[in-house]
Amino acid sequence: MPDTRRRSYADLFRTPEFSPLFLSSSANIAAQTLSGLALATLVFRATDSPLLSALSMFGPALAQVLGATLFLSGADRLAPRTTLAGLSLAFAAATAALALPGLPVWAMLVIVLAEGLIASLGGGVRWGLLTEILSKDGYLAGRSLFNMTSGLMQIAGYATGGLLVVLLSPRLCLLLAAGLYGTAAALALRLTRRPPRAAGRPSVRATWRANSLLWSARPRRHLYLALWVPNGLVVGCESLFVSYDPRAAGTLFACAALGMLAGDVTVGRLLPARIRTRLGVPLLVLLAAPYLVLFLRPPLALTAVLVAVASVGFGASLVQQERLVARTPEDLSGHALGLHSAGMLTTQGLAAVLAGTVAQVSSPATAMSVMAAGSLAVTLALTVASRRDASDGGLLPTRVARAG
Repeated sequence: MPDTRRRSYADLFRTPEFSPLFLSSSANIAAQTLSGLALATLVFRATDSPLLSALSMFGPALAQVLGATLFLSGADRLAPRTTLAGLSLAFAAATAALALPGLPVWAMLVIVLAEGLIASLGGGVRWGLLTEILSKDGYLAGRSLFNMTSGLMQIAGYATGGLLVVLLSPRLCLLLAAGLYGTAAALALRLTRRPPRAAGRPSVRATWRANSLLWSARPRRHLYLALWVPNGLVVGCESLFVSYDPRAAGTLFACAALGMLAGDVTVGRLLPARIRTRLGVPLLVLLAAPYLVLFLRPPLALTAVLVAVASVGFGASLVQQERLVARTPEDLSGHALGLHSAGMLTTQGLAAVLAGTVAQVSSPATAMSVMAAGSLAVTLALTVASRRDASDGGLLPTRVARAG
């Protein structure tokens, strides 16, 4: 497998179409960050419920599983430019609707679940287009840069959003987020018109057939589970930041984004392949372990440091995605990465509900430690299972895996 570390980030921006895709994605992330924090704050003020607050922020992910089982074949069978612009416009309209005065909480939750349903297509279209623009060999470098920028946008978005929510109002922040989604749509229209990567119309049958093919290979199945479950359980911890400390939630989210940025830079840019491929499991352990001590309610400064250190472990997803791309047929690249995104977001949404439920009967701090322990247990189980009859060592390889 080529070592994409040698490809500079400047080279990526010299690649045609990379810049508009990158800028559109960045605007979407900024909008999602601002709107999520604003909505979670609005719901928590109205209900005083950690569960509903977490659900409002991460609930859209719950609908991803429905989209992945019905619409995901469109990731390779729809024109990328039109699809990405249309999705951003739909999010702009939905986010503006959330800002309507007097809108009941149940209606807000219906809207965010609808957002998750339409978003289920976005990940597959975007990341499939990235493999087309950069090729599979350039995917890791490109995805690393996207993840780094996501971290930066989240740091800025949560820090700025936390301040705006306090100084202005959550509803005004939602309107600002709607404007950012509109900007993302305009940037997506700067992409070149490209035909779909695969022939045929999107359909439920085609979606199920491709999902079955991708899931049938044992190594890919283990990669998907490793990408979804340990990560999702830790995001369940993050979903409780608002109820853990409402006034410091923006700070904790920003620290998490900073740690994620550090992990993405290290894995995607600094580490050679021979080391990178062996860090998937250790990084998953790092992702969860610091949260184990939060039931002690350490001071806010220490909590922020623990959150930042833990989030370095999100770099594990780059290691696993690189192996997934290498094990996926070319005409299913968008579908495979869309299934990864949809499954990951669905798991995150379910984990947010589970974390909120545990917090309801105990406390947010205790719930974070419980979710972290679950993440570590799943990582251990998957590591052991993946090594059985695996010539490359499974999730903890003994040598660099060959593409195939």
